[in-house]
Amino acid sequence: MGRRNHTIARLWAVLASTLALLGVLHQSPNAAAQTAPTTSEPAASAAASSLKSSYTIEVDGSKEWVDTKIDMRGGTKLKMTAEGTITYSDKRKTFGPEGITRSFADLIHDYAVPNGAHGELIGRLGSNGVYEAFEVGKSTTYTAPVAERLFLGINQSMRDASEAEGSFRVTIEVLEQGSDAFIGGPTESSIPEMNTALLESLPRRVSDQNHDPGDMVNILLVGTQDEVVKTFTSAGWVQVDKSVGSTLKEGLMDTFQKKDYLTMPMSILYLYDRPQDYGFAHAEPVRVVMSRNHLRVWKSPKEVQGRPLWCVAATHDIGFERDQRNNGLTHKIDPEIDGEREYVNQTLSGTGLVAARAHVSPAQPLTTAKTATGGEFHSDGKILVLVLKKGDAGK
Repeated sequence: MGRRNHTIARLWAVLASTLALLGVLHQSPNAAAQTAPTTSEPAASAAASSLKSSYTIEVDGSKEWVDTKIDMRGGTKLKMTAEGTITYSDKRKTFGPEGITRSFADLIHDYAVPNGAHGELIGRLGSNGVYEAFEVGKSTTYTAPVAERLFLGINQSMRDASEAEGSFRVTIEVLEQGSDAFIGGPTESSIPEMNTALLESLPRRVSDQNHDPGDMVNILLVGTQDEVVKTFTSAGWVQVDKSVGSTLKEGLMDTFQKKDYLTMPMSILYLYDRPQDYGFAHAEPVRVVMSRNHLRVWKSPKEVQGRPLWCVAATHDIGFERDQRNNGLTHKIDPEIDGEREYVNQTLSGTGLVAARAHVSPAQPLTTAKTATGGEFHSDGKILVLVLKKGDAGK
């Protein structure tokens, strides 16, 4: 695992050097804070009341996010249209809500909508930045998947905002009032099928190729294969590439198409004596080599409510460390792994595709252990269970 990650890092270093020679790579501004500002007005209190028929919101170009103070129920349908212009003074670029055509320089910025146009009008639910941002542009129709507050913003970096002048005026028409008042997805509830006997029959940890125990299985999903994939992709998670060769190919192709490359592969781990069925990642494009939310998914031989049960091991890469097996370079995970479990909980539940959720405790919860590479992790021992909404897809 360490050697593979080291190879990937070196490939990206070569790619970065090439871009630098072309004169398109420069130091990225401080764009890490892409989340909406926290609001003191909780969406829960206002989401229960009916919305007005229309709103007009001014989105100042000097702001990354603007609180519309519109609290929606899940299923609320909006039509948004925008007009106006914003100018980046030092670049002398003036543009409308559709933004500026992407350039190579956009590859090294952390935009809220990675492959959206630079400076485009965008939207997002919630103030914590967990839910996937979406494009608005000149006009769009949008249906809120869950009850939350609407924020509007500009697909730009903080550096862009500091030099921007002008604004977009956004007219929001409420086409349909939603009915689901649960903030961020369904409330926690008991799932009777997730009993002690079932939990004890499931593997607790994954292993490497030498059968050394590693990451904890900290999430269980109930749903068909297509439902699992649809829920992750709807939440902005991407399936990772399967090899270093595909990494170089896809990374170069995305670069030439002026897209962000987010699908760098992860190492192979094992459960039920086989490699993961899926690897998903949620990453900032600039930091994807060293920092990303990622997880591995295995289909178990068990079923719950007549649908497949999937085991998930989720961790958050936060840098690099020494692989204690071979002294190579490997990813370092955040040792407080419950944070990643809840990140998955929020991102998937925010799609509106989760029917039920709960946290369950096995008879002997795992609270501290080491990964296969020697890094330590800690947990409260609880496992997140998400029952996905049934779709038309088959098993």
